[in-house]
Amino acid sequence: MSKLNNFDVSVFGIKQKDREKIFLKKINDLTKFHFKHSSEYKILINKTIDKKILAKKMELVPFLPVRLFKEFEFQSTHKDQIIKVMKSSGTGNSGLSKIFLDKETSSNQMKALAKIVSNFIGSKRKPMLIIDKKSVISNRHEFSARTAGVLGFSIFGREVDFALNEDMSINIQGLKKFLNKHKDEEIIIFGFTYIIWEKFLNELKNLKTNFNLLNATIIHGGGWKKLEQISVSNHEFKKKKFDILNISKVYNYYGMVEQTGSIFMECDYGYLHTSIYSDIIIRDPLNFEIKGIRKQGLIQLLSVIPKSYPGHSILSEDIGEIYGCDDCKCGRNGNYFKVIGRIAQAEIRGCSDTYTP
Repeated sequence: MSKLNNFDVSVFGIKQKDREKIFLKKINDLTKFHFKHSSEYKILINKTIDKKILAKKMELVPFLPVRLFKEFEFQSTHKDQIIKVMKSSGTGNSGLSKIFLDKETSSNQMKALAKIVSNFIGSKRKPMLIIDKKSVISNRHEFSARTAGVLGFSIFGREVDFALNEDMSINIQGLKKFLNKHKDEEIIIFGFTYIIWEKFLNELKNLKTNFNLLNATIIHGGGWKKLEQISVSNHEFKKKKFDILNISKVYNYYGMVEQTGSIFMECDYGYLHTSIYSDIIIRDPLNFEIKGIRKQGLIQLLSVIPKSYPGHSILSEDIGEIYGCDDCKCGRNGNYFKVIGRIAQAEIRGCSDTYTP
């Protein structure tokens, strides 16, 4: 796959029909590349689709269920070229996805992330407060989705500071010092949704501490499954942020470690947006048939970024719904959608059942 630069025309400015012509070619190039360089991917594709691996339209692009990345270590490059290993979130070493990155894929992840997020918050670096502990970034070679998120979004910040102590309690004195130092500047606050809710907002409420942060922008993502378990909605999350921090500029994002970089940011109207680097398809969870606009189903995520591993087309275990295309009130082109939740007792039975070395 060629470098991303020849696809950097406009992150959200190209109409879906025109975008798909370029996007499909790049996806097909990746399918062909991974088929040639990943023996596991080749076996799976040969057992699940016809001999023609190149798709004539988006919905025919072959996909891997995301669960397979927890069971197999997919690589499409020599192990000597691997510079980073990312692991999905979890409580142990078993049952975690391991994603192997070479220099090109890692670089393209950062480029895509920078262009997508800059469209929402601008390209100027601002003082950044991360709602986490500093040691989360200690291992730069093999790290979790949480570490990847913190490192990735740190590129938008300067004078980066951490709001939590090593025991995940609030460093209230450090927090006040940071906010006082940058009281006349625009600041960025970044963190994972559940950590912000449980370790930051709730603790500030318990401490009966409020801040007036009208000059701040919060970016958050991940952890919604835990919040759903305690019945916390996106609306309630935003309301609590406003009540405690007086922040109205809040950007949620959706993504997964298996496709780091090509995230989906939420606009001011509450919709997640595809970019020139990524797209989604909604499929019926029972037969994988395509679902139309305003129909719920499993989210298939496509990305032109992954080259060191076959993660360019993944069937997630998340339920979503496309609300429209090219006509969101925010002005961004492409599909826009919402994530409804996760399929109950998620277990996608597909390619994984046919794999026999």
